[in-house]
Amino acid sequence: MYHKVLRDASLYDVLFKIDVDLAAATRSGGCAACGGRLHSARYRRKPRGGPVDLGPEYERRLSFCCATDGCRQRSTPASVRFLGRRVYLGAVVVLVTAMTHGVTPRRAAELRELLGVKRRTLERWRSWWCGVFVASPFWRSVRGRFMPPLVVGALPGSLLERFGVETVTTVTRALQFLAPTTTSSPRVGACTPMDG
Repeated sequence: MYHKVLRDASLYDVLFKIDVDLAAATRSGGCAACGGRLHSARYRRKPRGGPVDLGPEYERRLSFCCATDGCRQRSTPASVRFLGRRVYLGAVVVLVTAMTHGVTPRRAAELRELLGVKRRTLERWRSWWCGVFVASPFWRSVRGRFMPPLVVGALPGSLLERFGVETVTTVTRALQFLAPTTTSSPRVGACTPMDG
């Protein structure tokens, strides 16, 4: 069950390493606006929903700022740890939304106890997946890769199923697929963020 995956420390270690690689690629490309060097400009995050022992690397989102005077353009790389500005970790948003397809009061109560996610938040996440996400340029550009087509009303569960059984690898692959939606930096296609 995905409950176990959410509590698996190896998932969060792998996701951090992927984010470091994504950040290195962004930095090596230089500023998208002027080509200048990029300096570290990480910003604080207070992610919710993960294990209590995540470590200090989860308190910062990797980001950069152009070193050229007069430019100072921010370049935030895609992330597999964070889904845009959401306060809950990306793995939590994806897995919990998949588990709550057709949220029942009992299931909502269990998730609130396990992760501290309110029912309203769960409903907002479901609404985002079935509305904003499927209307995004990102989704319109990639949905044709799935044959047969994914069941939109079952997102993100139907997406996770295509990546395999309920394992750390499955979640990692799904988050890598979704990474372009996590930033609005110029080089990466973005998806309108959802709060929470």
